[in-house]
Amino acid sequence: MGTLIFRTFAPGLAALMVMFSIFVLLRGHNEPGGGFIGGLIAASGFAIYGIANGVENVRRALYFRPLAISAAGVLLAALSGIPALLQGKPFLTGLWWFPELGGDVKLALSTPLVFDIGVWLGVVGAVIAIALALEEREG
Repeated sequence: MGTLIFRTFAPGLAALMVMFSIFVLLRGHNEPGGGFIGGLIAASGFAIYGIANGVENVRRALYFRPLAISAAGVLLAALSGIPALLQGKPFLTGLWWFPELGGDVKLALSTPLVFDIGVWLGVVGAVIAIALALEEREG
């Protein structure tokens, strides 16, 4: 699979897939998508990059170990339920804030967004760990 054409286009394709996965993550609040699907898309991008350029290049690009990314995501998703508990509501109840950015522009922030980001990180880390283990086994 390490043809010159594939190795040349894989980094660009992987970057495009990671950007699209972030779009799917953020879009998932109001329409289909979300952290799980976005995480699978991002992990697929890293897997393509790994097939083309090797496992070590993927590990260097990630900076953090995949299972550490996954653990941070699970922790973040769990912590997203704490604000609801502090307000006397059931765990993981969605809360929203609308800080003003100036003028009539308001930014919608919510605990479901934090939960989705945690799921995205959890899926990305877990799937990349599996993909890299499989690639190392074959390579």
